[in-house]
Amino acid sequence: MKQGLLCLLLMLAGLYAQAQTQVTLSGYVKDAATGETLIGATVAIPAIRAGAYTNEYGFYSLTVPANSYRVEVRYVGYTTAVLSLNMEASLTLDHSLEPAGATLDEVVISAENAADQLSSTEMGVTTLSMDLVKKIPVFMGETDIMKTIQLLPGVKSAGEGSSGFFVRGGGADQNLILLDEAPVYNPSHLLGFFSVFNGDAIKSTKLYKGNMPAEYGGRLSSALDIRMKDGNSKDYGISGGIGLISSRLTVEGPIVEDQGSFMLSGRRTYADAFLPLLSDSSFNGSKLYFYDFNAKANYRLGEKDQLFLSGYFGRDAFALSDQFGINWGNATATLRWNHLFSDKLFLNSTFIYSDYDYEVNLGSVDASITSGIQDWNWKEDLSWYPNQNNTIKAGVNGIYHTFIPGAISQGEDAGISRSSLPERYALESAAYVSHEVSLSDRLKVNYGLRGSIFTVLGPGTTYSYDSEGNREDSTVYANNEVITNYAGLEPRLSTSYLLSETQSLKASYSRNRQYIHLLSNSTTSTPTDVWIPSSELVAPEIADQFSIGYFHNLKGGMYELSLEGYYKDLQNQIEYENGAQLLLDETVENQLVFGNGYAYGAELMISKTKGKLTGWVAYTWSRTIREFDDINNGDPFPARQDRIHDLSVVAIYDPNPRWSFSGSFVYNTGDAVTFPSGSYSINGSIVPLYTERNGYRLPDYHRLDLSATYYGKNPRSSWNASLYNAYGRKNVYTIDFQESETLPGSTEAVKTYLFQWVPSVTWNFDF
Repeated sequence: MKQGLLCLLLMLAGLYAQAQTQVTLSGYVKDAATGETLIGATVAIPAIRAGAYTNEYGFYSLTVPANSYRVEVRYVGYTTAVLSLNMEASLTLDHSLEPAGATLDEVVISAENAADQLSSTEMGVTTLSMDLVKKIPVFMGETDIMKTIQLLPGVKSAGEGSSGFFVRGGGADQNLILLDEAPVYNPSHLLGFFSVFNGDAIKSTKLYKGNMPAEYGGRLSSALDIRMKDGNSKDYGISGGIGLISSRLTVEGPIVEDQGSFMLSGRRTYADAFLPLLSDSSFNGSKLYFYDFNAKANYRLGEKDQLFLSGYFGRDAFALSDQFGINWGNATATLRWNHLFSDKLFLNSTFIYSDYDYEVNLGSVDASITSGIQDWNWKEDLSWYPNQNNTIKAGVNGIYHTFIPGAISQGEDAGISRSSLPERYALESAAYVSHEVSLSDRLKVNYGLRGSIFTVLGPGTTYSYDSEGNREDSTVYANNEVITNYAGLEPRLSTSYLLSETQSLKASYSRNRQYIHLLSNSTTSTPTDVWIPSSELVAPEIADQFSIGYFHNLKGGMYELSLEGYYKDLQNQIEYENGAQLLLDETVENQLVFGNGYAYGAELMISKTKGKLTGWVAYTWSRTIREFDDINNGDPFPARQDRIHDLSVVAIYDPNPRWSFSGSFVYNTGDAVTFPSGSYSINGSIVPLYTERNGYRLPDYHRLDLSATYYGKNPRSSWNASLYNAYGRKNVYTIDFQESETLPGSTEAVKTYLFQWVPSVTWNFDF
């Protein structure tokens, strides 16, 4: 009997050991037609409710008990692959998914699986596919990811036609905008009316509205992570488009088939080509254009290593004859190395260069003004997938900033003296760790911690001031001498709880610190904005955000509903004294005032994601308030971006594979602005008197855009016609007050309108 009991115990131990034997399924998921890796694809084993997502490079890792399984590989817009695998040992499986094709029942607008979105711990996050973005009506026919995200709840346009945006009460400079991990400091062309992101070169876009994972940092409001296409590793191709304002061309193909590929994409406007046709001779020699160029190459060195090299270069030029001109642009370069230590451990090493600069040419006085910011950036990001319920990420990051506040140079005939502000230097360092764990089939938690240090370095000179703002003393620092240090911890926490197969609740908290600041008196990014580091006078900005949300999928994911509420506490916010001069002022910090603020709101989004008719309705109710001792007598006042109501409606109708129709309607409360509350006379001139900051509002804004696209047969091509501001609404861009010409001694309001009935036509081709 003892022997029988011993055998039974040994058998049970063997069965237990077998049940505990874990194996790993890992590999890459790709597009079968192009070889492009798919970001966010799902590899799932429904029988045991296990699954994994591919990362930014298409890699996945899933550890499960050894057994035979039915495995599903799926990605929105692609045919789901079903595999039967005998997983008695760890297995490497690279799988290619076939595009779903043009079947109308398969038309979708979501970039993620509906069920996966419910269980994910991510909140305030939107992933956009370029197929969707290209169908939405756009200004002047230019596909623009920046304009599309403005149609999402919690995201507000910085102004008529502008590519700048505000997220949950934050400023335009509080958005971290990344192109292949490289920061883009001014994402605008033509003074903000177009963005620098060519839609033909973009692979994926993901927006985090404040609740960022621990690997993102350095900004308070959002992170916009844009990834460029890798290039077709199967075949060579040419695509592009010709429009009324610009043309585009993209070339891609394999370096070695299925081992490496490249992508080259360029775009240029040609409004300047029509200037010589104008009868006004004052336009002779004038310039008005922008261009940009994207390039990327990748090569697989072996089963465990892959290299990526990508870059962007873009430039704007505007000149009025030989009297005045301005040109500005961004340049980035990113070198990445992916390495697999094992089927559970993934490393990405990144080296990044980013540069933004501008030059203002004053032809009338034979002089120019220059300024900019330059970064050298190094990152190490490690992902560990120990088992199906746990994912751990960790990394370090170091950025060396060079701030170029400005310089004036002159020619021989210049009537002004040479002036230059000293460059400033800083080292921004960070380390992070995060852990996502499934505590049960219903409850998932992601918690993390980011630690950041900001060190201002010499050479440089700092100044102290008296209570009246007069300079008192100065301190000179040598090369690489530490001027000042800031450091802090940034905890992150997010949870999701499945109420049912179709409903979930989520909650999150995050703290973000921002060490660099944009000095601008405008409503959005302009070429002459100046970036400065935190210093002895300028403390880092800090934001604490709390969010809660309810998510519901209806009719098998055909309809998706989300309702999110948030509260954001803001510290060390920056405003300017009245009459502040920001350009070429060595004591500019003495013109800044500091205070706190808060923002809160509710965001509702209802989407229809499948069928002939797709689209969404997004509504945001929100407030954004600032409190400064030196402004408004210390009383709270609405921030520039305080808009109480914001509504977007997007509809896309695809009646058949040859036609696509779309429309978008936007409405929002008018911007908060400061108007004169009175006036007084000096020597016969009327001078406005300003009292309450942002105590007035512009008229409410609303607009309808329409678009129609016709798809050809062979070669693959399409014609797109769009109409911006279809019913010709005169939306007020600015209101200025000046002395009345008809009633001397009084002032009058002068309204400025920009765009009314702007049509465009574009021919797109793909060979």
